[in-house]
Amino acid sequence: MAKNYVISLDEGTTSCRAVLYDKNSAPIDSKQREFTQIYPHPGWVEHNAEEIFKCQLTVLQNLLIENDIRHEEIAAIGITNQRETVVIWDKKTGKPVYNAVVWQCRRTADYCESLMKDGWTEKIRAKTGLLIDAYFSGTKIKWILDNVKGVRERAEKGELLAGTIDTWLIWKLSGGKAHVTDYTNACRTMLFNIYDLCWDKELLDLLGIPECILPEVKDSSSIYCNTDPAICGFSVPIASAIGDQQAALFGQGCFNKGDAKNTYGTGCFMLMNTGDKPVASKNLLTTIALGLNGKVEYALEGSVFIGGAVIKWLRDELELISSAPEIDRLAESVPDSNGAYLVPAFVGLGTPYWDMYARGTIVGLTRGVKKAHICRAALEGIAYEVRDVLDTMVKDSGTRINTLNVDGGACVSDIMMQFQADILDTKVCRPKNVETTALGAAYLAGLATGFWKDKDELLKHLKTDKIFKAKMKDSRRKELYEGWKKAVERAKAWEE
Repeated sequence: MAKNYVISLDEGTTSCRAVLYDKNSAPIDSKQREFTQIYPHPGWVEHNAEEIFKCQLTVLQNLLIENDIRHEEIAAIGITNQRETVVIWDKKTGKPVYNAVVWQCRRTADYCESLMKDGWTEKIRAKTGLLIDAYFSGTKIKWILDNVKGVRERAEKGELLAGTIDTWLIWKLSGGKAHVTDYTNACRTMLFNIYDLCWDKELLDLLGIPECILPEVKDSSSIYCNTDPAICGFSVPIASAIGDQQAALFGQGCFNKGDAKNTYGTGCFMLMNTGDKPVASKNLLTTIALGLNGKVEYALEGSVFIGGAVIKWLRDELELISSAPEIDRLAESVPDSNGAYLVPAFVGLGTPYWDMYARGTIVGLTRGVKKAHICRAALEGIAYEVRDVLDTMVKDSGTRINTLNVDGGACVSDIMMQFQADILDTKVCRPKNVETTALGAAYLAGLATGFWKDKDELLKHLKTDKIFKAKMKDSRRKELYEGWKKAVERAKAWEE
């Protein structure tokens, strides 16, 4: 039977999706299911790893059943995932020893501070390309080993396995036959040497993490294993794994040095392809963009911890809106935010501030500020955060970004994309398919199995939806951005 499709499993921070693509890389259908967000203490975020797997398996199976697709028609499955989130589980039973500790979780902030005080900042940056921050996986693994009774002893005996969510899903889908990850996920752990391309023994010793619990690291496009029929009901190659932001970079066709994209998801993440050479930066992360055909490519990355999640906050916690599209309608009903700024630093500030103790704030309030102004301030706050990142990226890379490629669910907002172009004074290009994270994983799985021939074939499939150009006067842009910087100062170092 002809191989007509590739499936992408897109495991995000709040939901699991399965997307079906045809030979022209058109999304035929997708299934999605949200899962539980767990907040045990202020600043702590957890997920139930078993629930994530069940959600992901369910949407995969439903996708095939509802589209009447036989597994013989599937060339491959690709996986893309929320990065830095970690799970530790029993290698025999497959049962997690604790909830997954999510990338947003700040529980290890104090330990990270102690590492900085002990002088580890430059050494860790030199090895991993990362800043010391609770964002990354290594200190989360250490926390589970140190705080869950008996876990460290079992880990040192080789009874447990650890990994990011891609590793967990591959292990579960394969029936425990494959314990692997790819370069893009490994490089986000603060344990992986991005120059030597191996787990760094000095950092493992520093954090007290036994190497035996960590997965084998492979290319992002590679046939890792097949799904286990006893688990999934069928056997299909799992042929890619890639962190969500690197997947979006690839899915946008940013194959050349200097190409950049920004994803508007739960957070916002800007990546610039720097080719086969890593570029050092004091404010950005130097990261691996891709492992393909036995070679790695690098990227610079800026991270905004809370992006589209602020829209969910307005909907679910404040109940100011009943649906995400309503925020656009309200924001468009007013000409500006009436002097209000919303800094969504709910779990600290990322690039370029790297302040683990910042917290969200709304400033500039007067009696004239109403719901519509708050909604507009929320959208503008996301765009300001992105400008913080882009300005840093241009400065540190020495490369001017003339066009910012955008993707992710929140970029469908025309009003936010227009404000983004205005505040950046840069063209913003939105593709027809804004879900490029899932597309990138599909592309890599298709390349690994010969479903698609090469990158040139992939580029022919990419189409633009809309290009936004700056319309704002320079004086107004300067005035607004100076107000944003003042607002950020009010949010910084809120927690002691």
